[in-house]
Amino acid sequence: MPEGDTVWLAAKRLDDALGGQALVSSDFRLPALATVDLAGVTILGVAPRGKHLLFRLDDGRTLHTHFRMEGAWHLYRPDARWRGGPAHTVRVVLTTAAWSAVGYRIPVVDLIATADEGSVVGHLGPDLLGPDWDAGAAVDRLQARPDMEIGEALLDQRNLAGIGAIYCCESLFLCGVSPFTPVGQVPDLSGLVTTAHRLLMRNAPRTSRSTTGDERRPYYVYSRRRQPCRRCGTLIESGEQGRAPRARVMYWCPRCQARGA
Repeated sequence: MPEGDTVWLAAKRLDDALGGQALVSSDFRLPALATVDLAGVTILGVAPRGKHLLFRLDDGRTLHTHFRMEGAWHLYRPDARWRGGPAHTVRVVLTTAAWSAVGYRIPVVDLIATADEGSVVGHLGPDLLGPDWDAGAAVDRLQARPDMEIGEALLDQRNLAGIGAIYCCESLFLCGVSPFTPVGQVPDLSGLVTTAHRLLMRNAPRTSRSTTGDERRPYYVYSRRRQPCRRCGTLIESGEQGRAPRARVMYWCPRCQARGA
């Protein structure tokens, strides 16, 4: 599933291209919205909320999408060839005079009243990349379940929105905390949340991602199983955390992030 910075950057690009522009046509290639026609409707703006995208329209409605694991939005000039995948994977096409926004493999597409956005994003915790980010509120939500393992807790979008496995693993490494440590035993929960926020903010405007500051070696532990830790040389370990279908593969250094530390 895309990290919050990926969704944030997608929203910025879509907003830059479509914000304030009237739609010439729309094409929803899914049964529930197949008859919807947004021609003439203006897109007021495109906003991210955690891992959700909200296309706010001037007719009082919001087009809500979520990438999940496989979705992507591509922007093309009207006469350009689409290269995002086979035609049968296109779910939505939004066309203005200057751009076509093509949604590939997007599994969640809803058209709702803007006043009802809370029905799809109201459950989310503070948004790490949102203008109203509230670290204290995120810490309070995490502390509400002190027995939950911190790796699972960070990935629970109800606690804080936008963090995925990459930033979870990297933040825990930088703070020296095992992903299996209970929330109540994390020595500096506020510092951990602040670290995750800093990493996401640093990477949000970029097309490439790095938590180390070196794009040639972008990660400390993520996806580095059986490779030496960049700090101590111990081989990085990996394993699943959580229950299906929400189980995620986590990576950690068994020395720098000793369990229960």
